[in-house]
Amino acid sequence: MVNTDTGTDTDTGTGTDSGWDGRGNRGNRGNRGGRGPHVPRNTPGARPAEAIPDRGVAAPDRGVARPGRRVAAVSLVALAALATGCEPGTATGAQDAPTAARATQAAAPSPTRTAPATEDAKPRTAPPPGPSASTAAPDPAPDPAPDPTTVRPAAPEPSTAPPPRVLMRTGSESDRVRELQARLRQIGHFGRTPTGYYGSVTADAVRSFQAKRSLPATGSTDEVTWQRLRAMTRVPTAAELRPPTERPVAAPDERCLKGRVLCISKNSRTLAWMIDGKVVSAMDVRFGSEYTPTREGVFEVFWKSRDHVSTLYDTPMPYALFFSGGQAVHYSADFAANGYGGASHGCVNVRDRKKVAALFDQVRTGDKVVVYW
Repeated sequence: MVNTDTGTDTDTGTGTDSGWDGRGNRGNRGNRGGRGPHVPRNTPGARPAEAIPDRGVAAPDRGVARPGRRVAAVSLVALAALATGCEPGTATGAQDAPTAARATQAAAPSPTRTAPATEDAKPRTAPPPGPSASTAAPDPAPDPAPDPTTVRPAAPEPSTAPPPRVLMRTGSESDRVRELQARLRQIGHFGRTPTGYYGSVTADAVRSFQAKRSLPATGSTDEVTWQRLRAMTRVPTAAELRPPTERPVAAPDERCLKGRVLCISKNSRTLAWMIDGKVVSAMDVRFGSEYTPTREGVFEVFWKSRDHVSTLYDTPMPYALFFSGGQAVHYSADFAANGYGGASHGCVNVRDRKKVAALFDQVRTGDKVVVYW
């Protein structure tokens, strides 16, 4: 029941206040059963009592905004867009934003964008440079001055001069080879008696000499090697060119003291041609291997063959003096070239060709041969 005099609801049990005051704000929701606020009838902006909606009439939909509220909401969205830097067109009214404001916002650098850190980066103590300084390429560092201690001299140009002429090489045989061997022996590069034959032992001796003097170590004797060797040595004597033996001659066995005897010592590896206890000539010899040993004992020369060739081994046996079956004293080219690195098949090898040739002429058939230790 409405009191028309006061404009207030006098029914305390049926108050018509729905909590909506026309401005989107609720009334006193905590006093729904009490009386509503007293609004004088003649107060400006007050609603007539008849306009108060009945409880049975639904209140206006909360989702429907009034025109004034819609304009206010659009303005707030536009201001929010400008404040947060959103792209134009993301909210109604943002298209009308000033061009200068958008350009300023686009040019401003992002405050959270930083350069990625690396493992060997050092912490920066100064503030980072501006955008123009960070994008500019750094000036290239000047090349360091070359270190004079590391500069290598230019390689010399290869010589166009022809190589020196070779005078002696492996296979040569002459008196000049004998002189070469004697000169090498004077300075300790050739450790045996000169033979006049240029074999592997002589080539090794020449190679050793060349390497020690920083010459090309070819093993062949060219003009440069020969002149250098001659400048360091003297002219060999006759004894140096043709010594009796490389090794000292052993004391003769007592069986060699009488008559004409080829006295051959396995211990000293020498042969002494003796007549009545006197040494006429001596020479180096080598013997058979352990599989084909030279026989020991007392024998006699039963056959002489100047240009003999072995029918068993097809090997030349010049100046052969046979004393026991197929075993003989003879010249050996292998012994002259390789020395004691090899062995015979049982014969007594001599490496000095001239000496064994002279011995061949002096020995007669029936002369004694003694082989002993």
